[in-house]
Amino acid sequence: MAKRNRQLTKSKIDRMIKEGRGQGTGKDYKPWILIQDVPSEGRATRGLGWTTGRRHELLSDIERDYCYLLDYSDEISDIREQFPLLPLEETQLIAEKIGVKHPTDPVTGEPIVMTTDFLITFNDKEIARTVKPFTKLEDERTIDKFEIERLYWEQRHVDWGIVTDNDLPDGLVRNIEWVHKEYHNEDVPELGMYAINNLKQILSKSIQDGEVISRACLSCDERLGVDVGTSLALFRHFIARKIWSINMDERILPTLPAKDFYVSSTIRMLEAQGG
Repeated sequence: MAKRNRQLTKSKIDRMIKEGRGQGTGKDYKPWILIQDVPSEGRATRGLGWTTGRRHELLSDIERDYCYLLDYSDEISDIREQFPLLPLEETQLIAEKIGVKHPTDPVTGEPIVMTTDFLITFNDKEIARTVKPFTKLEDERTIDKFEIERLYWEQRHVDWGIVTDNDLPDGLVRNIEWVHKEYHNEDVPELGMYAINNLKQILSKSIQDGEVISRACLSCDERLGVDVGTSLALFRHFIARKIWSINMDERILPTLPAKDFYVSSTIRMLEAQGG
């Protein structure tokens, strides 16, 4: 199989702009960099975003984890990853003014379009965030590029900041990851609202009574005659949709009872949604 040509040239940059890269919002946004464009650091795929309804192009584990947190927040209305700092001439001018080398393609030597990891709509206000491992903050070249990025956003009066792995609450991130793919659950439309509400009543009572999560779910499967695993998947779905609440700051272990579990409200009990 031929290797993908990842070298960047001016004509390729022009083509990417014409393709709509870095443009649009919400579901229609197209990231400047796609997973196949660059070698990724760690796992680089995940399910549909809750906030945007599209697949995100996340190039590292830390980007993925930060995106989980953004997705879970009720104050975030849009997430645009791999956002380009265009026009290219602007970041080149900034680099020249502060006396640092502008990033270039290692093969062609052409100046590259810099990107910010996330442009976020937070309470109707745009903020920009770069996520990097804490260990990279001591690298001089990395700091130079951060300064170009900072000044670019400063000129647009957009709040910019750095998020490191030390800033991410691991327990919360792992819990969001555990429930994330069940946000869109195919069993909901297939089972129907009557069966879903019946399952909710049975399962929520067992869990509120202190039953171990996995045991309560298996018992509910057997009682309702559904496939094994259905109730556990829906347990995750209700947590993801915030129909049910649980302590998300401590790791959720199915082999233990749920901590601080409660049904969010009578109304929201009827809001389970499918794909």
